[in-house]
Amino acid sequence: MKSLFMSQDVWKIVESGYDQIEDTSTLDQDQKNLLKESRKKNVKASMYIQQGVGDTILPRVIHFPKAKEAWDILQKEYGVNNKVRELKLHSYRRDFENLKMNENECLNEFSSRVVEIVNNMLMYGEKMEERRICEKILICLPEKFEPILEVLEETKDFSTLKSQELWDSLKVYEQRLSRHSEKSIESAFQSKLNLN
Repeated sequence: MKSLFMSQDVWKIVESGYDQIEDTSTLDQDQKNLLKESRKKNVKASMYIQQGVGDTILPRVIHFPKAKEAWDILQKEYGVNNKVRELKLHSYRRDFENLKMNENECLNEFSSRVVEIVNNMLMYGEKMEERRICEKILICLPEKFEPILEVLEETKDFSTLKSQELWDSLKVYEQRLSRHSEKSIESAFQSKLNLN
């Protein structure tokens, strides 16, 4: 929501509000124009807030004439204070440290788990360097990935390697493993048929 407000140049109104002046007769033309612009931005921000909340939350914010008031209500009810933020971040850090790819898990499933945890950590304020993410991925992989890990260690500069590039390399390797496995099964079936 904050990104939307900023992109639409209404964040200042949402964050700080504005002075609602009923009697504009004492204002000069520049002040009247500024008030008119502030009212327009307030209505625009209010519309974004009302569109951005679900039907169960809408009644809590719809009756506030100022976007700042509605935003403050949402922040109070749904915002995360520092203690809660730190607790959640601690939980995600623990999840990150305990990550391990299961032997029967495919790389897509594992990458989804990793990306979800990393995104949650980033959302709660953790600074995550690509190098740290790549190192964690490499540590978590089962033994079947050893050959590609050796190749990556010899050919890639881990100080500049991006996690997406690493995932791509690993997925290509997993596809090769899968093809070899399928060929081995076909050969076994063919051998059995020849024996019969």
